[in-house]
Amino acid sequence: MAAKRTATRREWTKQDLRDLKSLAREYTPARSIGRKLRRSEGAVRQKAYAVGISLSLRGRATKNRGK
Repeated sequence: MAAKRTATRREWTKQDLRDLKSLAREYTPARSIGRKLRRSEGAVRQKAYAVGISLSLRGRATKNRGK
């Protein structure tokens, strides 16, 4: 029987938070942010909510049209 992989909890570093904020500003989807930070999409969404970062993509495409 194969060994079961367990989740390892890692603290969010200041660099992780900076990366999360900058990627969110670039309208990167939560799934892609999770891959870049080596975290799950759910962990990224929870942390973004906890620190007040919006990951919603709805309406973002229209905001950049005026540029």
